[in-house]
Amino acid sequence: MQELRIRQQGSGTAMRVTRAITVTTAMTAMLALAGCRQDMHNQPKFVPQRGTSFFADGRSVRPQVENTVGRDQLHADSYFYTGMIEGKEGDGLPIPLTPAVMERGQERYNIYCTPCHSRVGNGAGMIVQRGYRQAGNFHTDRLRNAPLGHFFSVISNGYGAMPDYSAQVTPEDRWAIAAYVRALQLSQDAKSTDVPSGQKPTELHEIAKKQGMPESFADDWGNKLPPTAVYGTPNNEDNGIPGESGTAATKAPTKSAAPASTK
Repeated sequence: MQELRIRQQGSGTAMRVTRAITVTTAMTAMLALAGCRQDMHNQPKFVPQRGTSFFADGRSVRPQVENTVGRDQLHADSYFYTGMIEGKEGDGLPIPLTPAVMERGQERYNIYCTPCHSRVGNGAGMIVQRGYRQAGNFHTDRLRNAPLGHFFSVISNGYGAMPDYSAQVTPEDRWAIAAYVRALQLSQDAKSTDVPSGQKPTELHEIAKKQGMPESFADDWGNKLPPTAVYGTPNNEDNGIPGESGTAATKAPTKSAAPASTK
């Protein structure tokens, strides 16, 4: 009798273990099956650039509702964002001209423009001194007479070998840089008639001498470029680049690794 009870107890324990294993296995299977559902994978959706029969016009991409504007795309003042008026470069400054704007323009110019154009805008920046071709010289007649919108457009869209800086420089800062370029041009092309009455201008050579600068410090820049400066073109010539005639760089026996910017 005692032996029978022991056997029954042992049999009950085995059944409980078996039942627990069965339940656990079933729950695991249910969880696994739940994770394999294809509802999200097979849901109805539109594939980009692919048609559909759902809409009458057969297009999956729906046109914008009339008179709606995407976020950050409300460019009501087109001149401020393009520098163009009816397809032509404008010559006005769409922001107030203040000392703060000029300081901002100088700061942004020194960061983004001086490597190619130099601090004074003569197109002989540090990369030119390292062997690249001369960048745009703001003190040529072509660029002195260029409208202000030209500089904004070049910064926004690039020009020749110069890439665009629209991602690095905001529209307002582009106008500030354009205004500062005008100031640079005035600084190197001022006339005695520009001096207010009652003030006497001082010749630059005299200033350089008083400050202990070398005699050649105030000489005209001319087309002095380092002998390593090249055009970066296959034949090492300007090939009709606008405004570059008469400024040929010294020919080098080897090609430049990459052309520098130009305006």
